Amino acid sequence: MSDLPAQIGNFRIIKELGKGATATVYLAESPDYPEPVALKYIRFEDKSKDEAKWNRRLLKLLKAERAVASRLNHPHIIRIFEGVVAHKEAYVVMEYFAGESLERFCTFAHLLPVHRTIGIVFKCCMALDYAYRQGVVHRDIKPANILVDEKDNVKITDFGLAMNINKKVDTDSTFIMGVGSPAYMSPEQIKSYPLNQKTDLYSLGVVLFHMLTGRLPFRAKNPAQLIYKIINADPPAVTQLLPDLPELMDRVIRKSLEKDLYSRYKNGAEFAKDLSAVRYQLVDDKLLPPDTSRFSTLRKLSFFTEFDDIDVWEALRISTWRTVKPNTTVIREGDQDQRFGLVIEGKVELSVANKRIIELGEDEVFGETAFLDELGHKHVFTVVSLTDATFLEINPAALALSTDESQDLFRRRLTTTMVKRLSLLSADVAKHAPSAAKGQALAAGVDLQLMDD
Repeated sequence: MSDLPAQIGNFRIIKELGKGATATVYLAESPDYPEPVALKYIRFEDKSKDEAKWNRRLLKLLKAERAVASRLNHPHIIRIFEGVVAHKEAYVVMEYFAGESLERFCTFAHLLPVHRTIGIVFKCCMALDYAYRQGVVHRDIKPANILVDEKDNVKITDFGLAMNINKKVDTDSTFIMGVGSPAYMSPEQIKSYPLNQKTDLYSLGVVLFHMLTGRLPFRAKNPAQLIYKIINADPPAVTQLLPDLPELMDRVIRKSLEKDLYSRYKNGAEFAKDLSAVRYQLVDDKLLPPDTSRFSTLRKLSFFTEFDDIDVWEALRISTWRTVKPNTTVIREGDQDQRFGLVIEGKVELSVANKRIIELGEDEVFGETAFLDELGHKHVFTVVSLTDATFLEINPAALALSTDESQDLFRRRLTTTMVKRLSLLSADVAKHAPSAAKGQALAAGVDLQLMDD
């Protein structure tokens, strides 16, 4: 049975548009409005003291959204028409926009052409510039709060966390500590410092980076590490991930993500102006990251088991997909080029001094010894294809340009491969080796000490 309410206030509910942790958004219609509207609905419960406290916070956010956003009238900001707050429920009536959030376009499978991404962020810059001139800072700019339709019309939504900068912080009813989404928070927001429009521009810079590259500028295994990186670390250059982008894009993103407020963009208009300059430099309107059609092939390989999708995409970006005929020498024993490869299809042979050592097939690595050897950088084996073979070739120079996370994943995986291979080769050597000396086992828990004569 559907939980869809038939009526809320004077509004007939048509369908559910979305549901979050705190509110449900419905498509609704009313005789008072010529067009359908979006209705954000919250029902309050008083089951416990903690829940009542949370409900009061939600009410505060809802009132903030109604009070702040109703003053904003801009083509790229969702209009708020009215708000109703009752004892056990509340709702905000807003403009209905038939678009989807930018979250989808932050994934590798759905990255937009660069010129479209620039156009979308440009419109966000102008909307935030307008909001600031009305005395409003959003404080929670992230892909989920930016809607776009198929014609790249843009709407910023969810001003529930917005701050009226014309009021003092200690008297501002919309000021709530700890708001925002950590991955998109500015350093000053994480530190709970006073905020101005530059915090929104920082968050928008993170959105731009994410939409261009499919990954966040700062990645971490836990929130504490993420916060440390946002406050202290420099993001990777975007042209390091997308070499075909104009170098000016690096400067734009670097300026938007400046930790020093005085070095960051002072307003949205300035940010938008520089984006226009990048757009002018784009040669190809369909510029996208390198071909990603082979992603599913790599995703199935056990070598990439510990890799997130982002890291697999990055592996594709920095590698070369090669196909060779049988009896092709891929690597020579003693070479110092440090290349390594991962067999996608076919078989290769590893040999030393013209003696076959091992045969490798799909999902197996070769050349890892030279890469891991920090001193000699020499290949131990000659690698020759036994059949038609396809392999992923990775050059250390290209890997060095990838993110720290990717380099660490490759190094750990290659080290594991080398240790397992050494174990197998040792077992094979042992079959033809003389018997070992027999020693006495060291008793458990015995401490070895130097004894005086």
